[in-house]
Amino acid sequence: MAFEHVLAPIEIAGCRIRNRIARTAHVTGLARGGMGEAFVAFHETRARGEVGLTILEISSVHPSSPADLLGYDDRVLEDYARLLPRVHAHGMRVFQQLWHGGHHSVPLDGGPPWSASEVPSVVLGLVPHAMTQGEIAEVVQGFASAARRCRDAGVDGVELHFAHGYLVGQFLSPLTNRRSDEYGGSFENRLRFAREVLSAVRAAVGPGYPVGARLSAEEGAPGGISVLDSIETARALEATGELDFLDVSLGSYLAFHKVIGAMDEPHAYELPLASRVTRAVRMPTLVTGRITSLAEAEAIVASGQADLVSLVRATLADPDLVRKSREGRAAEVRPCIGCNQGCVGGLQGLPGRVGCIGNPRAGNETTIPEVEPAPRPLRVLVAGGGPAGLEAARTAALRGHRVVLHEAGPATGGQLRTARRAPHRGEIGDITDWLDAEVRRLHVEVRLGSRVDRALVVREAPDTVIIATGSRARTDGLQAACPGARVAGLEAARVCSSRELLAGEVAPAATALVLDDVGHYEAVGAAEFLLAAGSSVTFASRFERLMPLLDLTLQTEPSLARLQSTGRFRFRGRQRLVQVGGGRALLRSLDGGRDEDVAAELVVLVAGSLPDRSLSDALAGAGCRILVVGDARGPRYLQAAIHEAHHAARGL
Repeated sequence: MAFEHVLAPIEIAGCRIRNRIARTAHVTGLARGGMGEAFVAFHETRARGEVGLTILEISSVHPSSPADLLGYDDRVLEDYARLLPRVHAHGMRVFQQLWHGGHHSVPLDGGPPWSASEVPSVVLGLVPHAMTQGEIAEVVQGFASAARRCRDAGVDGVELHFAHGYLVGQFLSPLTNRRSDEYGGSFENRLRFAREVLSAVRAAVGPGYPVGARLSAEEGAPGGISVLDSIETARALEATGELDFLDVSLGSYLAFHKVIGAMDEPHAYELPLASRVTRAVRMPTLVTGRITSLAEAEAIVASGQADLVSLVRATLADPDLVRKSREGRAAEVRPCIGCNQGCVGGLQGLPGRVGCIGNPRAGNETTIPEVEPAPRPLRVLVAGGGPAGLEAARTAALRGHRVVLHEAGPATGGQLRTARRAPHRGEIGDITDWLDAEVRRLHVEVRLGSRVDRALVVREAPDTVIIATGSRARTDGLQAACPGARVAGLEAARVCSSRELLAGEVAPAATALVLDDVGHYEAVGAAEFLLAAGSSVTFASRFERLMPLLDLTLQTEPSLARLQSTGRFRFRGRQRLVQVGGGRALLRSLDGGRDEDVAAELVVLVAGSLPDRSLSDALAGAGCRILVVGDARGPRYLQAAIHEAHHAARGL
């Protein structure tokens, strides 16, 4: 594919960008304390991969809304002096996003958040301080001063954050702007703050310096900013002659799952609304939203829906996406599967910085170097063709070792072969599809239907055996909140694991109970599978809410909405299973109260797994090095399996 549209250069206010691939602003967790080496290396890696434009994460314009980057402090000039030469050397342009969080942010002095009106943030729950006109003027000047610092430091342009329900968006939205002065009420009045910010920034940086704005096509809440409002805002800002480009996103904290859509959203899910805004203006435009390949970006630019396309998560998964695709190697691009676990989840939870479930180097560029050839090639046997085994084989092959991978089943993929059968989870298996193709491209010998035992290892005499045989589902009824209690009737009832259900080994029933003792996506996947088959589902959990371990990945709310929309789903939180049998199940509250008897012709237990240690036990004393990775070492999640296998093979 030629990619003639997306690889063509574009000019914004005199700034020439080598192609149409951008990375919109995204907090990394790598800039705490300034733009250190980890932050610089992260962006430099994507510049080396031929990304055309990066918009750096939020830079605060005022102490009433601090961030990792402090655009109101002259010390930020030293940060830019470290970053810009490194990324410019690879031809990437850099814009800086300027931001004030409004009622979502606590001022440095610990006072109440600032906002247009006294409407609390859905995140903080604090009643904000309604800004005075003097404070409005102070923040306007803060935007202008921060923009001037960017220009003076050699940053290629600035973007003003008017989207996602932050401060300027709080003035734009009738939901959060209840003012009765000239900054509230009519559309023109609500737009006044944005106009003043734009005019002050343009005056500060002068003509011929790129200044853009980011808008949400829709706010995502009844009575909030609509797509028609955003079209009117975009046209009004363009008419000033002071705006050079428009970046259109979607959502706010009232619908945050729309800001960074996960696997359940289709590719380019923001485009139907965003393109209505981009087509309404003449200036260069930028869009985003689960666009994961150069081919998808090419189609968007070719169709005239936008002039630039953002691929943030896709270039987390593979920073060389642009270069590989340009060289005709698109099949080698590691896919983004839209799980939001390593990126959004890693940033908001542990380790507190951006990462990627499939790419161990993402966010770790300074501590994990590129894979290099080993001093001496070894004979490596990998047992197990799931994600851990495939990643171990891939990395060992990159090291130059002679690798044979044995998979007992008829195909590689491991647990993801069944997990991807759950509704809205098909792409989770894309990572093992890619790994399978990569190990074959790297000349790993893949033997399917081959179960490894001690005799095979002794016969083949490898230097190292990597055991990635996974785990087996637990169906003994153990429940973490009451490990001493037994479930009566398990042996006689129709009871299965989610793996057996999704694999088609157990047929759905008219009524089913899904017992979630884990709190991850597995139980939700089982429930959606049953609902799609026509079952009525009771979902009982030891947790008070649905899949709490995925709250940080922005998947809980849309999943619950889908489940509830069927009319055949009931959630019961803080429960344990007491008894099953006769098409019924007895639930008991963990907090006291009466037991509940529910219809359950089928009971699906989601209670974790047990490691398969049979091979590691059998190989004791076999005379070769043994490494155990992934669930075979201890059942965890996909990111742990891939990363652990990568590091184990890297050490050979």
